[in-house]
Amino acid sequence: MILVMLGTQNNSFHRLLEKIEELIKDNIIKDEVVVQAGYTKFKSDYMQIFDMISREELEEYQKQADLIITHGGVGSIITSLKLGKKVIAVPRLHEHGEHVNNHQIEIVELFDKKGYIIGCIDVEKLEEALEKVKNFTPKKYELDNHKMLDTIEKFIDKI
Repeated sequence: MILVMLGTQNNSFHRLLEKIEELIKDNIIKDEVVVQAGYTKFKSDYMQIFDMISREELEEYQKQADLIITHGGVGSIITSLKLGKKVIAVPRLHEHGEHVNNHQIEIVELFDKKGYIIGCIDVEKLEEALEKVKNFTPKKYELDNHKMLDTIEKFIDKI
């Protein structure tokens, strides 16, 4: 099962769900897809979509997932990594009205560079990321990584 996590950001992230649905229709994605959509209103005959669910329910889906595709939110990325999951992160972009700025690009690039996730800055390259994740072994996330946390806090402070 693939879990898609869009967080609780109050802007839509239609772009990512449209691409995932396209990949399902093209038979690239064959797994069941469950989506925690938050404020993204999206109807699909191909995915099971929840707007908001409890933290406990979301964690259960995270535990069951073989792969997590998420926006570039630090919380969604870190909770998935703590569970030892393979993660593809696609940042929300300001130019598409998905966030107030582009700080998620920097977050995704940082986690990708450290070997924790597969970063997918361009949603059109999601198929490539899905292929890459098949042979990807994520680096174990270390909670005492102060340098990364300091960098993330600086990004958040810019908001």
